[in-house]
This record gives sequence, C-alpha cells and structure tokens, in this order.
Amino acid sequence: MMILLSAPPSPFGRKVKIAAALLGLSDRIKIEATDTNKADGPLRTQNPLGKIPTLVLDDGTTLFDSRVILEYLDHLAGGAQIIPREANARFAALRLQALCDGVLDASILRVYEARFRPEEHRLQSWLDYQAEKVKRAFDVLEKNPPQLDPLPDVGQITLACALGYQDLRFQGRWRDTYPRLVQWHDRFAAQVPSFAATKVEP
Repeated sequence: MMILLSAPPSPFGRKVKIAAALLGLSDRIKIEATDTNKADGPLRTQNPLGKIPTLVLDDGTTLFDSRVILEYLDHLAGGAQIIPREANARFAALRLQALCDGVLDASILRVYEARFRPEEHRLQSWLDYQAEKVKRAFDVLEKNPPQLDPLPDVGQITLACALGYQDLRFQGRWRDTYPRLVQWHDRFAAQVPSFAATKVEP
C-alpha cells in the first residue's frame, strides 16, 4: 500500500486526497500525519526538502510535490482522467493548477511569516507583496471562472483547495469580494464529497 505523508491542514495534501478519491484510489493509500518541523522524523529521509505531501510507493520510491503526485495518480487510473490528453485542455488545466499553486504558496508564506517570525521582525511590505499575488489571481478568476467538469481536472481541484485554504487561514474574507468564485466553490463542494471530507475547521 502506498503511504501519503501529509498533515490535515495542508492544502497540497488535500489536493492529493481529493484526486485519489475522484480516481477511486483512496483505498490504495494510507495517510500518515507528519510533522515537518520534526528533525528526526521520517519525512526528511523520504523527501530531502522536508515538505509535504510526499507519496511513498510500494517499492519505497518517493514522489513529490503535489503536481507530480497528481500526475502519478492519473497514470495509475489509466491516464487522461484529471489531466486531459488533448493539448488545449491539458495546458489550460496545468496553467490553472500553476496559478492556484502560486496562490497557495503566497498564502502559506503569509502564514509562516506570522507563525515563525517574531512580531517586531515581521515585514509588512513582504506580507503585502504576497497578498497582492493572491488578489491578482482571484481578480482574474472572478472575471472568468473556469468550467467545472464532471470529473474535475487538476486545475479545478487546485482552485477548490486554494479557496478552501483562504477559509481556513484567512477567515474567508475573499467571499465578500468574489461572488462568482463563491458560486464556483459551492458547486465544487456539492459535486465532490471528498472536498467536505478533507475540510479542516479553522
């Protein structure tokens, strides 16, 4: 059985759990909660970067990051399931995934700034710089929300996780500004049971 090293609040780990559920692979993956701050834990042996999620395959090989893991799961499911084969659809999905991964990266940097840096050393201009990335991305997506396929692709999965992370760490303030994204989020949540199953309350 494969092992997914992750942590419940991780939006990147959530991507993998949702994808596995959508592809019917959840029963082939054991999830192990992992502390990225633990110097002597297994994570840093399995992944030199010490990052989650990390997927340990049956033969001990490890895969990371979430984009690679999602591609592997798509491969296990026969291919062209959550990563389209046709070029235009494929690169649209990968582009949306990259955009929303960037939103998550910027959001996590804001969380880490508050979590690890003493208040007197926090740099507001740095926090604003990261927040502006999120705003620009959401502004673009609000103007033209992506479609939601019957089987969501990697971009749609990542957008859902990015919006969910804003609820988890930033009190859902995005909801007041982006009504079309709220509607998109709610449609995804209604269509994908694993989205609710992987939700962590603030």
